[in-house]
Amino acid sequence: MNTYFNDKIVWITGASSGIGEALVRQLAIHTNATIILSSRHEDQLYSVAEKAGLAVNRYAVIPLDLSNYKEMPAIAAKAVEKFGRIDILVNNAGLSQRSLAMETDIEVDKRVMDIDYTGTVALTKAVVPYMIRNGGGQIAVVSSLMGIFGAPMRSGYAAAKHALHGFFDALRAELYKQKIEITIICPGFIQTDISIHAVTGDGSAQGTMDHATMKGMPVDLFAKKMLHAIGRRKKQKVIGGKEVAAVYLKRFFPGLLAKVIRKAKVV
Repeated sequence: MNTYFNDKIVWITGASSGIGEALVRQLAIHTNATIILSSRHEDQLYSVAEKAGLAVNRYAVIPLDLSNYKEMPAIAAKAVEKFGRIDILVNNAGLSQRSLAMETDIEVDKRVMDIDYTGTVALTKAVVPYMIRNGGGQIAVVSSLMGIFGAPMRSGYAAAKHALHGFFDALRAELYKQKIEITIICPGFIQTDISIHAVTGDGSAQGTMDHATMKGMPVDLFAKKMLHAIGRRKKQKVIGGKEVAAVYLKRFFPGLLAKVIRKAKVV
């Protein structure tokens, strides 16, 4: 890992497990970055920091719930107060979905959108003025392959991730002169508990691991690749296994992708 993250203040949402926890671990081992850890689970955040070996002066824990998006300005102010600035915001927290579109209650669609899109946008809007004040910064966003194409059983999730791409592509252009860079990360199947916590049509958790997720890329390897992309200030980076080929099918052979998606095993 290069020295890009050294001496930077990095704020990671969804840091209590999965990709967020792996990012904390990699930054703790390979850099001297100071890390702000956020999620809904305060006790788990302290555990993640301790297991990563972070000294007490290298991290802060700030709980947040993205569904309470109106609270983001106050939470951002609290984060800036801790260390004086935010150099890199990693919008990683989110919620997935596993249910047929016509069997999904509209309130479930709204919940996924509130967390994955609206809450993420609200936090970003709260942080950007501080970055501008400090002469620039970087915002990394964990999207998904579902931000590039849709698949069965993920209609609400794909919609929210597509929305993120639209917002952050526009924001990148708007903030270019303010020296704020945007990196959109699109994971394929990564070995996390995302499918276990994914909501079903009635809002309850699926509670089981998808086969494809279980066989996906190890989360620490993904975290290394993601941090490398952030350090290179990539505009967008797709990371995963053979499933990433669908991105190229979407671009060059959309009709073929439609046929493949209809037949693909997606859980």
